This record gives sequence, C-alpha cells and structure tokens, in this order.
Amino acid sequence: MKIISYISIAKPPFLLVPSVTFNQIQWNYVSSLTISSSASKGYGLLMRANASVAGRSLSSKDSRLSSYKEDKLKKEVNPATFYTHPSLLQMKNERIVNRANVYEFLRVIGIIPDELDGLELPVSVEVMKERVNFLQNLGLSIEDINNYPLVLGCSVKKNMVPVLDYLGKLGVRKSTFTDFLRRYPQVLHASVVVDLAPVVKYLQGMDIKPNDIPRVLERYPEVLGFKLEGTMSTSVAYLVGIGVARREIGGVLTRYPEILGMRVGRVIKPFVEYLGSLGIPSLAVARLIEKSPHILGFELNERVKSNVKLLLECHVSQNSLASVIAQYPEIIGMDLETQLLSQQSFLNRIIGLGPKDFGRVIEKMPQIVSLSDKAIVRHVSFFEECKFSLEQVKMMVVRPLDDLVSFPAYFTYGLASTIKPRHKMIASKGLKCSLSWLLNCSDEKFADRMSYDSFDIEEIEPDSSSFDVNTLMQPVNEDSESDYEDNSVDEYEDEYLKT
Repeated sequence: MKIISYISIAKPPFLLVPSVTFNQIQWNYVSSLTISSSASKGYGLLMRANASVAGRSLSSKDSRLSSYKEDKLKKEVNPATFYTHPSLLQMKNERIVNRANVYEFLRVIGIIPDELDGLELPVSVEVMKERVNFLQNLGLSIEDINNYPLVLGCSVKKNMVPVLDYLGKLGVRKSTFTDFLRRYPQVLHASVVVDLAPVVKYLQGMDIKPNDIPRVLERYPEVLGFKLEGTMSTSVAYLVGIGVARREIGGVLTRYPEILGMRVGRVIKPFVEYLGSLGIPSLAVARLIEKSPHILGFELNERVKSNVKLLLECHVSQNSLASVIAQYPEIIGMDLETQLLSQQSFLNRIIGLGPKDFGRVIEKMPQIVSLSDKAIVRHVSFFEECKFSLEQVKMMVVRPLDDLVSFPAYFTYGLASTIKPRHKMIASKGLKCSLSWLLNCSDEKFADRMSYDSFDIEEIEPDSSSFDVNTLMQPVNEDSESDYEDNSVDEYEDEYLKT
C-alpha cells in the first residue's frame, strides 16, 4: 500500500504591495486572504501601473541630475579650450595684418603695391611669393610686373595655368609667351570658355586658317580682349564695303591683324578718304590694302601728310602723287625726309642728278628713295664697263628722254643674272634699244625678241608712259586667293633696298 504525501508551501497571509510616493517607494501589507480570484487580475494591473509610474519618476530624476551636472561642468571648464567663431572685427583686423605683410614683401622685392588696394590678394606671403616666382619663370621682370601690377591678382592654378595651356594647345610658341604677356598681361584674367574661345572661333570665321591663328595671336595678342560685336566686326565690314574682296579678308587679317583693333571713324575711313583726295579711288585703295594691309597702320597726320608734302617739295608733281603711292605705298609711311636728303645727295655726287630730275625719277620709280648706295654704284659702274665715261653717264641722265629717268627700275635688276647677258646679246646684233625694252620682260619673252629677224623702230623706243592707277581697279581673278605669306616686300628688296 502506497502512501502519497504532498508537501507544499502555504501562501503567506499577506502581500507586499509597493506604494509610490514623491521620491520614495513604500511597501504596504495586503492580506492575501482578502484577494479573491476575480481580483487577482486587478492586482496584476496594479503592479504594472505602479511599476510604470515608478520608472517614470526615476527617469525624470536621472534627467534632472544629468542636466545639473552638465551646467556645473560648463561653469568649471574654460571656454577658451573650445573652438569659437571669431568676430567680424577680429576677422577684419586679421585681414589688415595679412595684407600689410604681403605689401611689405612686395616692396622688399621692388614691386609697388599702390594700385593693388581693393584687389583680392593672397592672405599669406607664401602664396604671393608663388605668384611672383611663376611670372618671373615666364620671363617677366619686376619692371614688367610694375607696368601691370594687377596681374598679381591672378591665381596660378585657377587663372594663369589654364590660359597658358590653352594658348599652347592653339599653337602659340612658349618662346613667345614673355613678349605676349608684356603686350597683353590682361589675358591672364580671362576665362578660356567665356572670353578666349569665342574670339578664336570668330577669327576662324574670318577665313583665317587654324594654322595661322597662332601667328595672328603672337603678332597681335590684344585681339583676345576685343568684343565680337565691337571694333572687329565694324572694321572688317568697312573694308568689304570699299571693295576689299571677301575671300581676301583672311589673308589681310593674317598679315596685319592690327586692323581688327582700328576704329573705322578715327583711323580707317580718314586714311581712305585722304588717299582719295590725292586721286586714288577707294577701289584702288582696296587693292592696295589687299596687297599691303600694313599701310593702314601709317599715322595719317604725323607721317602720311608730312611725307606727301616732302614729295611735292622734291619736285614730284601733284598729278603724279597717286601714281607714286600706288607703285610704292611704303613711301608714305617711312622716315622720308632722311631718305630723300641722303639719296638726292648721293645721286648728285656720282652722276650729277639735279633736284628736278630727281623728282622725275621718283615719279617713274619711287623705290629709288630706298635703294642702297652699293646697288646704285654697281649699276653705274656697268655703264663704264660699256665704254661710257662718267660725263656721258651724266649726259644720259639729264637729257629729256634719258633711259635712266624713263626707266629707273634699271637699278633693281641683277647685273650678272639679267643686265649683262641681255646687253651682250643686243650688242652682238648691233641693236640700240631702251633699257625698258631690254629689261622689262621675262627671260622667255626676251629670247623670243632675239629670234626676230627685224624690229620695228617703235618697238625698241623708250616707253615714257607712267603708271596708271586705274589698273588697280581691274576685277580680281575669281580663282585667286590671298597668299598668307607676307609678300609686301618685292623680291629685289632684300639685296637692293636699304635696311
């Protein structure tokens, strides 16, 4: 027989129920006998509610304690140990001190900073030193920087390097950077995209070949600062208006890009109108500009008008001025007074050429004012080799139909290559002809002449006709395009003209 026994723990006759009061917890005794089963649920809710209230009270207490400790800590810690924003006054004073240091550095190396007031400059001497060194490495001197001190406001990385890289990619030679920046240092302030690229595109639109763009920029860097709708467009439009062929504009601007910076009303138009007053029509002037565009750079009042006056004083007739200028436009742009006095004295000394005859020679060949003494002496010596005495040479020059006066271009032909061989052939046939007939033709044409059995007397007589300005107004060959090479100087000038 089994005996089963049960051992259990009797319920306590009371329960400990927490009671919450302000800042403390009290435990109340509650008899378990008085709690019925139906009330046990309420008891559970009461326990959870009391615990929740107790938790909130503890949390609130901890929060107030933490806030109190932080306030106390702030009072005890020195605020200077933490980063604080400087006041506007402090920032201003700091800028003044930094700028004074930069100015002092510039003065020490010889740069005058007076014009830099109001310009944003580096805040440290080290950065300013970097800029100065960069400019000096480009070949600029302290004097160059003083001529345009605002260049010191350009950042090396943000301004200088991008601009110079762009110019290099276009083909501008690094060896020209020094002269480029001396003439137009403002380019370092420019934006490649906003300022430089549109100008280059405009030049290409003027039929300047991409390969010639670097040449144009090197010759006239100031063009990079012009506005597209300003002087550049009006000057080109005026030239086209007076008769410069549109297809020739690219070559004209390549050889003399300074035209793009010329004011029409102040420079180009007065020049064209003055030549017109001398008897050169605007269309003829247009042809001269196509061939020698640099004539637009001749100073009108200080040079051109004074040279015209000198020509008249040297017995060049008023009616011949147009022909003289059309044949040799350089004559109105050079230091003519010195040239005229020197050449007239020299010709008078070696062949006795008088003032009036000198004027006639200029009318026939104005290049005579620039011929070197050596070339003239060689050609005069040729007459002596041909058994002409010096007195005979003088007589030849002063007689009315003298060949030298009628054809002074004789002095520009090569003795060994042209004059002597042709004279020898003429002498072998026993002919007497003018210098113009002898020389003013190609080798092929002269060979054809020598094959003739007989000659008309009119054919070998001197041609005393003058240069006709109207020949410049003939229509330009539609198939021709301007040669971009600078051919404004004739081939013979390297040897015969004074330098």
